[in-house]
Amino acid sequence: MMNKTAVIGAGPAGMIAAATAANAGCETVLYERNEKTGKKLFLTGKGRCNITNSADMEDFFKAVLKNPKFLYSAFYSFSNTDIITLIEKNGVKVKEERGGRVFPLSDKSSDVIRALTKHVQNSGAKIKLSCRVKEIVKDDKGFIVKQENGDAEHFDCVIIATGGVSYKSTGSDGDGYEFARLLGHSVSEPKASLVPLVTRESWPRELMGLSLKNVGLSAYCGKKKLYSDMGEMMFTHFGVTGPLVLTLSGIIADKPEGTELFIDMKPALSHEQLSKRLQNDFIKHTRKQFKNALCDLLPSRMIDVAVSLSDIDPCKIVDDITREERESLCNLLKALPLTVTGTAPIDEAIITRGGINVREINPSTMESKLVSGLFFSGEVLDVDAQTGGYNLQIAYSTGYLAGMSAAEHNLEA
Repeated sequence: MMNKTAVIGAGPAGMIAAATAANAGCETVLYERNEKTGKKLFLTGKGRCNITNSADMEDFFKAVLKNPKFLYSAFYSFSNTDIITLIEKNGVKVKEERGGRVFPLSDKSSDVIRALTKHVQNSGAKIKLSCRVKEIVKDDKGFIVKQENGDAEHFDCVIIATGGVSYKSTGSDGDGYEFARLLGHSVSEPKASLVPLVTRESWPRELMGLSLKNVGLSAYCGKKKLYSDMGEMMFTHFGVTGPLVLTLSGIIADKPEGTELFIDMKPALSHEQLSKRLQNDFIKHTRKQFKNALCDLLPSRMIDVAVSLSDIDPCKIVDDITREERESLCNLLKALPLTVTGTAPIDEAIITRGGINVREINPSTMESKLVSGLFFSGEVLDVDAQTGGYNLQIAYSTGYLAGMSAAEHNLEA
């Protein structure tokens, strides 16, 4: 007898789950509350969709920030090469960029959504758009999926792939957590991850919109170094954002408050080299005021801030700047300090930290250990990773494993 499976949520996890279940012989219905599939995918990679990463699968575990071992079976059941093959098979060519990031050749997330939707349609799964699921009820025969409009349908298996709580405008409002709770599961508190950081200092707002390239960013909790890397970041009206900051935010997501940040404006130069550079610049700009002598070293918008933080009189003639003042300025430029007081609202986070407790889920099948026939996939789970395509790969891999396991469920019963 054919298994009948409902998939709740037509994001990347849900679409892969639905197509996999249908291709494996399930009568499958994919419910999506929005008027189209993959709505959140439109926003990923700044609208370009960072599909996955080309890294070796073993390196994927290093990029997962929470519960990496839980994903072992999922990653090896459906890998980065598998999703690339699937996307290209459905008419979208891909390219690789810095850090192994894989994007559609067109730089259009809509092409990736179209490829995934085509994959679902070709599988024979039925897609129900603008259909919000209100309740999932377990009975002796399986599950009753009740829609907001009053319709209800019976299924042997249900796969919850509703996402987290970030970007609520895309439909991710945490209803999947509530479905899980009502079915007996525990849920870790959702927190913002891969999100801009708020700082105690107000000077970043003076630089709002200024992007820094090839700078260093280090983070400490007391004397413990939490993070250090080189790359890009940007100032905002409340603090900092950009690739370096978003990656850091995932590492400190559980307790961002009090983290001390240090920006190295010249990471390619040692302290001694930067000191010599400053000395040469001051000779070049002899007789000029200090505030007018940093134009070769810093972005113009940063000069006033750097001068203010240095405690050197902005009108002081550079020829009169002492060696101690120059060394102090050098220390500042190698470690501009900021203190994190929190994160931007969770709705601005790329992903959600927290979710359904993975200890209550079989990592080999994505099936609930508490409720037979109930499966989970994607961001609704308490797993998350760094930027670079890793989070979308979690969605595909867990979606595939959930779909395949749901198709086999009644066969094993």
